[in-house]
Amino acid sequence: MRGALSGLTTRGRCLLAAGIAAALCALVLNERDLLRVAFFAVALPVLAAAMAAGARVGLVALRHVTPERVHVGNSAEVRVELRSSGRIPAGGLLLEDGVPYALGSRPRFVVERMPRKTSVGLRYPLQPVLRGVHQLGPLRARITDPFGLAEFERELGGTSRLIVAPKIVGLSGLPVGAGLGTGDDGAIRLRTGQGEDDAIVRQYRHGDDMRKVHWRSTARRDELMVRVEERPWRGGIAVLLDARESAHRGSGPGSSLEWAVSLTASICLHLHRYGQHVRLTTEDGNALAGGLSDGGHSDTEVLDALAALRPSHRRDLACSGDPASGRELIAVLGATTPSAVQELIKYRQRSVRSLAVLMDVKSWASSSEEGAADPAEVARLLTSAGWGVMVADARTPMTTVWTQLCHSVVDRMVTGQGGAAW
Repeated sequence: MRGALSGLTTRGRCLLAAGIAAALCALVLNERDLLRVAFFAVALPVLAAAMAAGARVGLVALRHVTPERVHVGNSAEVRVELRSSGRIPAGGLLLEDGVPYALGSRPRFVVERMPRKTSVGLRYPLQPVLRGVHQLGPLRARITDPFGLAEFERELGGTSRLIVAPKIVGLSGLPVGAGLGTGDDGAIRLRTGQGEDDAIVRQYRHGDDMRKVHWRSTARRDELMVRVEERPWRGGIAVLLDARESAHRGSGPGSSLEWAVSLTASICLHLHRYGQHVRLTTEDGNALAGGLSDGGHSDTEVLDALAALRPSHRRDLACSGDPASGRELIAVLGATTPSAVQELIKYRQRSVRSLAVLMDVKSWASSSEEGAADPAEVARLLTSAGWGVMVADARTPMTTVWTQLCHSVVDRMVTGQGGAAW
């Protein structure tokens, strides 16, 4: 009985209290008629609570999410199918499905009549605003009596999963010299004897191997030129995402981390459309997904990995080796320091293409967050090490970032200055 009385609503508790008070007054005043009214006022909420608590609802709920994977900004639909093998109280059911705040408000439905052996379909939309692997449910049913005096909650069915992948931005083109197009793409190529590979030549830099001096170009240009073997782009590329919590600013969908994740996903899928082998890694060099190619992996694996990605608590870049494992590299970096980026540079050979998107995270910071160092010094350090660099802020479109990053390779190949910082 105590469990049944715990389900009384505010209305039911007030009526019960009024009945008890009336009974006490009837005993004091010796009023039998008032005692009858008090008995009715006490009995009604007690009986309502007992009936609602003992109702044999017998509901079965099946949830279907379409589609099961959706991108941020797109919509999904949830269909709930209800079947009943029991008896629903005359007060009906109030249904509420568990929906995370990142997917929208919690839907509520009122089912007044539930025919037996017949299903009732309920639908509601989802509007994801934040990536992640979200759990829907459980579906909860609130059982009430006709007078609204008692209410009990039942849990129906289990949970369902919805994968919200990062927002994808359409990109165009590839970095110059990627080996996909025809022509020289602005690079200085040598057409030598039959069977000899094309090469890129650039000005000699201190420390270059003298065995790589290209004497024909040196004689033609009257300055020391060295030969750089161009590794074909199709040999594989690594995309590094800096997911350190300390390297990003802002919160929610408008944070710098979400921007970086969206750009990384867009780059991976863009390269995949060109048939490239892509290996996705984090700032510690560990692979999130790899082999977006004929090896059995797909862009779905990369999207799932990025959807489930959580920021790490590392303070600095912690690569113990080349994060690209000898492949060409595109790095999306948050706030970092020259000493930290040196750890990344020392494992990269100049002869292997390295590109970096350096985020100016101050533009994502809120008024309560401390800023970050100016990325200009880090950009100069990467540029001098032979990297192509693009500095981006919150106002820079991702398409512009990619286009200028691709063009930065031209400057590195033609001028021999080690890259371009934009």
